[in-house]
This record gives sequence, C-alpha cells and structure tokens, in this order.
Amino acid sequence: MIKMDSKNLLYEGKAKSVFQGENPDEVIIDFRDDMTAGDGAIKENMGQKGYINSVICAKIFETLESEGVETQLIELCKPCVMKAKKLDMIPIEVIVRNIATGSIIRKFPFEDKAPFNPPLIQMDFKDDEFHDPMLNDAISIALGIASKEDLDTLRELALKVNEVMNKMFKDIGIILVDFKIEFGKDNDGNIILGDEISPDSCRLWDAETLDMLDKELFRQGKDDEVIDDDEVIDAYEEVFNRLLTEEDKEKWGI
Repeated sequence: MIKMDSKNLLYEGKAKSVFQGENPDEVIIDFRDDMTAGDGAIKENMGQKGYINSVICAKIFETLESEGVETQLIELCKPCVMKAKKLDMIPIEVIVRNIATGSIIRKFPFEDKAPFNPPLIQMDFKDDEFHDPMLNDAISIALGIASKEDLDTLRELALKVNEVMNKMFKDIGIILVDFKIEFGKDNDGNIILGDEISPDSCRLWDAETLDMLDKELFRQGKDDEVIDDDEVIDAYEEVFNRLLTEEDKEKWGI
C-alpha cells in the first residue's frame, strides 16, 4: 500500500485525506479525527472518531454491496485507512429524509418529526463558498454538473441505499432519520456511491429514547455549550457497538 504522505496527497477535506494509491485507479482514504461544523468554521479534534467512522462506513458499504449497490470501497486495510476506487466525484450532496427535522423544517412549513412517505430526496450543490444551496434539475443541468439521466440514477440509487440502511438500523434499534451521500463516476462513466456513510453524515435516533447518536450532538453542543466531546464520541461508539458483529471485529482486528 502506498505511503500516505504529502507527495501522494490528492485532496484534503474536512475529515478525510485522499491519497493516490499504488494503482492509478485506486486511492487511499485516511479518516481523520477532525470534527467540523458550520462549513468548517468550527473545528475540533476528537480521538477515535476517524477509527469509528471508517469501520462503520466499511460495514455499511459492504452491506450495500451485498444488496447490489456498487460502492467505492475496495477494502478497509485497517481502521482509519480505506482502499477505494478512484472516482470523479459529482458535486452534489444527495440528502434522503425519512422524518422532517433540522434545516428542512426551518426552510419549509413541515411539522417537526413528521414522517415523509415516500422519503423526500433533496439535492444540494456541494460548495462551501456558496453554502451548499439546494438544487433542482434545471440548475444542475445548467451548471453542467449532471445530466437528466445522471439525476434520475442518483435518485434511484439513493432510494435503494435508504431501503437497505433503514432495515440495517431498524434491526439494531436505531431510527434512520435522514442522511447525506455522494456519488462519483469511474473511468467507464458508471455512477458509484463514494465518500462515506457514518454518524457524520446521518441523523440517527435511538428507537426507544429518541436520543441523538450522530454529529448533531456536536453541532448543538457548540451552539448551546451543554454537550461535551465525550458525549459525542459515546454516541458514535454506541452505533459502532450495535452495528458490528463478532465476525466484523475479528476481520478488522478490533
């Protein structure tokens, strides 16, 4: 596996660094412990976050692969380090909402915690400079970031991901409220699920208590100063512990 050093660095995001792999069509993704909010304006380092998120992501991606959804994952080399297919990422955040909460109820007159049936699919332009504005098909096509066929594929795949993940989390007593995913194209133009799925990109509630088990704890803690970093990592660990089987732990040396 290629060394993760500056000369091989392709991209550094808010919480992950992407390095060129040994093969030209592969990358190595380093999940860091950085936690951010407010388009990166708030940033902290939280021990074990990268470890936890990388394993959760690998577990979810493997499950999606088994259900016919192609992902970027090649293998989790070790916790924090993932070998993945190199993709030309589409600058669209695809958000699937099963329950109304968060920004959607601040922008539209939906009742808080009301279910969406069918799920609501929202697409945002991934660009911090413009604060990730909401897209429609006409704007996406005019910007040249996706064709009508691409957008239809993104919706179809997003609904499939939602179907698989809903069951996955329901089985461990967690409500999948909403989540954000990203896609890219391989060298043949195939659209593939990329980036990550973890408590950083999902809104997750305990099915019995409705306690938050995701990054929203960090956002609210920074706003209200009532939640400390240990509570955030404890929530991530709760998802980690419920999701992983003994076989998973043995496979990844956990």
